[in-house]
Amino acid sequence: MAQCTAVIDIGSNSMRMAVFQKTSRFAFHIVHEVKSSVRLSEHAYLNNGYLQNEAMDRTSLALGEFLSIAHSFGARKILSVATSALRDAPNANLFLSRIRKEYNLSIKVIDGNKEAYLGGMACANLLPSLEAISIDVGGGSSEFATIKNGKVEHLFSLNLGTVRIKELFFDRDDLDGAIRYIDEALQQLPAFDHHTLIGIGGTYRALTRALMKKESYPLKKLHGFSTIHTRFLDFCDQVLQASPKKLKSLYIKPDRFDTIKPGTLILQRIVKHLGVTTCISSGVGVREGVFLSDLLRNSYDRFPANYNPSVRYLLDTYAIHSKHGIECAHLVKRLFEMLHIPLRVDSSYLGDLVVAAKLLPIGLGVRYYAYQRHSYYLAINALDYGLNHSQIALISHLLLFKKGHKSSELLPKEGYGTLLPINETLDSLYAILWLSHILLASRCSTMEINYDNGLLNIKGNTLYLAKEQLKNLPLPKNLTVVISL
Repeated sequence: MAQCTAVIDIGSNSMRMAVFQKTSRFAFHIVHEVKSSVRLSEHAYLNNGYLQNEAMDRTSLALGEFLSIAHSFGARKILSVATSALRDAPNANLFLSRIRKEYNLSIKVIDGNKEAYLGGMACANLLPSLEAISIDVGGGSSEFATIKNGKVEHLFSLNLGTVRIKELFFDRDDLDGAIRYIDEALQQLPAFDHHTLIGIGGTYRALTRALMKKESYPLKKLHGFSTIHTRFLDFCDQVLQASPKKLKSLYIKPDRFDTIKPGTLILQRIVKHLGVTTCISSGVGVREGVFLSDLLRNSYDRFPANYNPSVRYLLDTYAIHSKHGIECAHLVKRLFEMLHIPLRVDSSYLGDLVVAAKLLPIGLGVRYYAYQRHSYYLAINALDYGLNHSQIALISHLLLFKKGHKSSELLPKEGYGTLLPINETLDSLYAILWLSHILLASRCSTMEINYDNGLLNIKGNTLYLAKEQLKNLPLPKNLTVVISL
């Protein structure tokens, strides 16, 4: 697979491109994204699905610039897919042949089930493991995929899209007709035994981003944001009833004003129809699905067990000269298994603590001085995939260190709301992590560690410096650490 791959997704409303850079076999990050509201299907639904010349012209112009950008990043592979607008259009071949002639680019038109699969597969790989139904509301259609045990199981596609509903109903002020059309289409879906919805697509992201701002959500990360269905539905009501001025106060961006209400109505009716209780936002979709289907083509479209591409990317990029984090991860696990019961820390935190240990040295890849702050910054911003927001907040915060201070004393002023565990748990995890760092910083090769009744005895031949540094680490009240040489 090419080290740098560009993926272009041509939808009915927007055209987007993401440029992916690999850092190792399965690890990657996005180095560039670009979007253009080409409205390829504009006025098509009022003209028997035929693409209009003006829409094709602006899509072609934007596509040419997309390709120039991709080449500037050295993309050796460019994958381009098109969805509802082109698969519905009787004159799609006219546009496809034009693009092939002008840019030597072959666009693959995918059917609704393939579109649903790509979005669902991206969610299955890049969100925490869960049983859910992914829903991608686009300009011309909506795709549904059920996810269970990391696999995509059932696929559905309906002719429900923001531009379609706008032109057929909203432009005629026919709200009742739009509701009837949407509800009739939803009757084609079977009954799902899923209580979690994963929202994909521009409308869902726009609503989620606005809701997060409205509620002053502490973590500035859309991917993985979760809310209860009643809160989501209430916000949908506010958007549907809002004037343009009110939409702005609800943090809806002006370029969404003409399509946000049709899209919101579709999502509102879907949530009510399915009876889900939890709504999760996905920052990934068809583009990531296209990229992953290429990246993981020899592994059944799945990452290896317990593999996290965000963690691996950070290690590949910022910890290439240090094995300290991996060594700390082994020691952290050893100490946690000894201490988590007496410290009353739930065993579920072990995985997060191990990840934090692995990421300890990433700040060194930026600058040695204040590297803990750099590690925190990199983690809070680049830990995107496979973790929920509570895990991201915890892992990132544990990487902060200040002599003589507990973890709970280092919380940022804006805080994390309810994302972090209670202070006692936070401080215990912090103590285990940084005790491991202190013990290994002196490069001690062998240590004898024993725990008995609140006393942790550590013996090694090169632990003088660790014994000094231990004075700077606040410990839980019911734990005493003795280091002997």
